[in-house]
Order: sequence, then C-alpha cells, then structure tokens
Amino acid sequence: MQISRDQWIRTKESGIAYPGGTQPAEEGIASSGVTFHLWRLYQHAWLVCLLFPLASLVRDPLPVWHLALGLGALVGFAASYTWLMWPHPASQRARTRAQSRISFLLFIALSVLVLAFSVVYGSAWLWLLIGTSAIAGLLLSLRSAFAAVVLFTLFPLLLMLKLHGGLAGVDLWWLIALMLLVRGLGLDMIGVARMGSAIRELHAARRELARLAVIEERERLSRDLHDLLGQTLSMITLKSELARHLVTEEPNRCAQELSEIERVARHTLREVREAVAGYRQPTLSSELEGARLLLEAVGIDPQIDPIQEVLPPAIDAVLAWTVREGVTNVIRHSRAWHCHIHLTHNNSTVEAEVLNDGGARVESTTRPGLGLVGLRERVSALGGRMEAGPLDATSKEGFRVRVELPLQASGKAALLQEERA
Repeated sequence: MQISRDQWIRTKESGIAYPGGTQPAEEGIASSGVTFHLWRLYQHAWLVCLLFPLASLVRDPLPVWHLALGLGALVGFAASYTWLMWPHPASQRARTRAQSRISFLLFIALSVLVLAFSVVYGSAWLWLLIGTSAIAGLLLSLRSAFAAVVLFTLFPLLLMLKLHGGLAGVDLWWLIALMLLVRGLGLDMIGVARMGSAIRELHAARRELARLAVIEERERLSRDLHDLLGQTLSMITLKSELARHLVTEEPNRCAQELSEIERVARHTLREVREAVAGYRQPTLSSELEGARLLLEAVGIDPQIDPIQEVLPPAIDAVLAWTVREGVTNVIRHSRAWHCHIHLTHNNSTVEAEVLNDGGARVESTTRPGLGLVGLRERVSALGGRMEAGPLDATSKEGFRVRVELPLQASGKAALLQEERA
C-alpha cells in the first residue's frame, strides 16, 4: 500500500526504525521511556537490602569462619544480582541473558543461598528475597516467574510460623512490609520484562517492514523502467539497423529514420526523468496520512488541517518534505503529547506549519536534503521563507517549523529541474 510504504521509508530515512540511523538497542531503550542510567540507578537502589543481613552479621557474635562465610555470601549475591540485572530490559542483551543457561543456574544458586541463609543465620537474610524476586521476574517465563514470586512472598510467612509456632511474637508490620516488597518488585519486573519484549518485537517488526518497503520500491522502479525502456529500446535497435542498411541506398529515408530515433530517444529520456523524479519526490497527501499514522503509533495526538486545492508538483513536494522533517523532529527530538500540522492556501502563497507542545532539540546538518538545513535549501530554491524555533504556546514549551511558498515559483522550479536533469 502506498501510504504504508511511504511511511516506512520515512522512518528509515529519519533513523527511527531502520538500521543506519538509531541502533536497534538504542531505539528500544529510548522507546521504553527509561534510560539506561535510570535503570541502573533503580536496580542498584535495591542493594540497600544488603544492609540488614550485614548488620546482623556485625551485631551477633559469630565465629570467624561464620562471619567470613556470611560476608562472602553477601558479596557474591551483590555481584550476581548486578550482573543479572545490568542489561536494560528493552535491549537485545537482556533477552540473550534471560535465555542463557548460566543466568538460570546463577538464579537457582542465589535462591538456594538466600533461603538457606535465612534459615541458618536468621530472618534478616529474608530481605534478600526482594532481589531474587526481581531477578525471577526478569529472567523466567511468565508462569515460572509468577510461581517463583509467590513462593518468595510466602516463604517469610512460612518461616516465621515454623520458628515461632504461630504468629505470636512475630512483628506483623515487618512481615507484611517485607512480603509486599517481595511481591511488588517481583510483579513489577514481570511487567517490565514483558514491556521490554514487546518493544523489541515492535522495533524488529518496524525494521522488517522498512526492509520490505525498500525492496518493494526497488521492484517498482525496476518494473517502471522496464515498461518505459523495453519497447522503446527495441524500436531504437530495429530503426538503427534499418538506417544502417539505408545509409548508402536511400539517404533521405535514412535521415528520416535517424530523426525518428532521435525523437523517440528524447521522449524516452523525458519519461525516465519523470519516473525517477516521481520516485524520489514525496507527495503531500501521502505524507499527511503517513504522519498521522506514525504520530499515533508513538502516542502523540495528531491534529491535521489539510488543503483541498491541487498544488504544482514542485510546491507539493517541498510541502511534503516540510511535513516529513517536522514530524521527524517531533518524534526524535521532543517529548510532545500533541502535534498540529496546519496547511493554508491563499491567492498567491501556500503555508505549512508543524507545531508541537514538547519543544525540540535542533541538530543542524550539512547533508543536502536532510534536516532543517536541507529543508531550508529546498524552500529557498522556490523563493520561499522558512522559520524554525521554540514557541511559547499556552504557557508550555513548544517548537514550530513554518514554511511559506509563493505559488508563482512552480514554473521556475520546473525549469530549474529540467536544467539540472
């Protein structure tokens, strides 16, 4: 479908969902809304639970080898927990580590260590169940993770009942808080793991669609060129052979055939130029529809005010580039919730405005045809004006890209296109 194809080609060129722009691991992390540094800070914060068994080891008089064994267990737990929880859940590395046999065996070893030391060394070690519950939520499948979280949640209750012969003498507030933390973090990690898996699958699907769109465009161009050149080149070949035979016998007819070859060749060259120009230039209607679909896909509310008038091809293409670049900036460089694409047609000018409420970080580039610099060059070639910068809209940070083009520029643009060709 044309709209879908243009949409995915646009995402490929903007680096959103195709190799060559943003790397797959980076785009997955960006889509999750949680940066790697924030994830690392979050997973390290739960190591504060190590303070409880550490304080118990220091406070209680224990033989030296008991103390050394306990400290070694805490160091091993901290190192193993950090290694297992280090990859961002939306990254491919997290999926690889979750499927690793070493990770599963390490999780089993940590679980046994925490359960055994809780029985032997005291209830202070039960706080480490928070970490093992989090690891289970990230590493295991949905059913296995849920079963492990339930087991880790009930173990403190069962242990207290075993040690005290009932709830008498048990600090219920401490027990309830611990069980809620074990259950809560475990279920949170199950949700985070599923979210990361969904994000990876989404970006994999986008990259595959972009790859298929490129293949489809190549096949379409191949078919168009074949249809344009196949019969024409056959005609030129036959007429060239005929002219070669007539060059000495019938010079006048030979000249006529050569004129016909020249006419056909010029006509074919013009058709090829038009086909290539149509292949490279976007259309405003497809860009608007593609912008709507793409903005909705990333959770941004689009508001589009199109125009019904038929515009000259050169102006239509520049407005299409404006919509593409404006939407690309909204997705890549802002945290917008709404995006307004407004098109107006006057007697002598046509305007396009892309406004978002999330601001933008403008990164200029010298590569022609890419970024705001390339868009400014396109607009200047048609004698138009372009504005791009922050805008204070209803007391919120915003960013606007605005282009104004004179309608009289279409004829000049067509002439420049012919001269360049």
